Amino acid sequence: MNFIPYGKQLLDKDDIDAVVQTLNSDYLTTGPKVIAFEDALSEYCNVTFTIAVANGTAALHLASLVLLNKGDKVLTTPNSFLATSNAILYAEAVPVFIDISEDGNIDLDLCEEALKKDSSIKAIYAVAFSGRMLDQVKLKYLKKTYNVSILEDCAHAIGAKDGTIKAASCINSDVSILSFHPVKHMTTGEGGAITTNSKELYEKMLILRGHGMVKTSEMKPWEYEMRELGFNYRITDMQCALGLSQLSKLDSFIKRRIELVKAYDKAFEGTIVNSLYTYDGKSSYHLYVVLVDFSTLSITKEHLFNELREKDIGIQLHYIPINKQPYYKSLGYGDEITPIMNKYYEECFSLPMFPKLRNEEQEYIIKTLFQVLNGQLK
Repeated sequence: MNFIPYGKQLLDKDDIDAVVQTLNSDYLTTGPKVIAFEDALSEYCNVTFTIAVANGTAALHLASLVLLNKGDKVLTTPNSFLATSNAILYAEAVPVFIDISEDGNIDLDLCEEALKKDSSIKAIYAVAFSGRMLDQVKLKYLKKTYNVSILEDCAHAIGAKDGTIKAASCINSDVSILSFHPVKHMTTGEGGAITTNSKELYEKMLILRGHGMVKTSEMKPWEYEMRELGFNYRITDMQCALGLSQLSKLDSFIKRRIELVKAYDKAFEGTIVNSLYTYDGKSSYHLYVVLVDFSTLSITKEHLFNELREKDIGIQLHYIPINKQPYYKSLGYGDEITPIMNKYYEECFSLPMFPKLRNEEQEYIIKTLFQVLNGQLK
């Protein structure tokens, strides 16, 4: 059996043809496919404005520049990729790490406790971890009651729904961000997007995406003005051609993920392997995370990782607590009271989850996992 990674893109002839067609057009960088992709994302996510950018980190950076001021305190989660809190630092603001709930998302009740104690907190960066939507009622309440800016990091969650609210629709947040890395639900190679319903924020981020430059119809043909210190965070027409093709199949990708989820849920019910959460319709399942209490077993998590990888199963860990990283510890972080995150980190790992995963491969993963956990493999 070939090595099974934890995540992988699914490309077909339509995707390849879409890119080739753009390669044969007049536009390779920023052209009509970028606009078409942005419009299609806006429609899919039920949001007014979308800006496609070079990657998810660029999306976080631009959003942070328009949401935050130097020195602002921002509540965020230790359970995410580094980029989420790094973007706060890029804007010279201050991350404040809050413990997670049992589903892996930031604990919004603890966020409220922090807001009650500290009126200098200006924003919440909430991650829809593994694809599970955040509590939209609570987000709306926090935004209205405490007048904080809210960024929803939906890099894991495109296609997820909570009732009628879709991920990245910004119904209860100022901005959302998306990622199109190959391990995500759909891909543009590298790539990302920012969504918002605010015309003011949209126009600011649009300028920042392209070096801070503005060109108007009133200017001479050769003129442009740099009005902000911006960046080259543009995405290409080639990438957006791929993105448009992938977006047309996104719902089918998610449908397949849900089939895999239900099979995993059934296999682990009543066993020593605990799903982080079972299927309830509120997640689009970028990841399938499980928890095992290794303190009750004769093997360690490191042993499990090594054994499964020897058997060509690429489990992964999402995530090492950001506040425990050496760089963050050098800034004074690391001693936050996060008992749920600490326990989660000791027990968690992610199983392969992608549309191209075959049923027989999933059965092999489940069987081999139990063999290793029960000490049946030498």
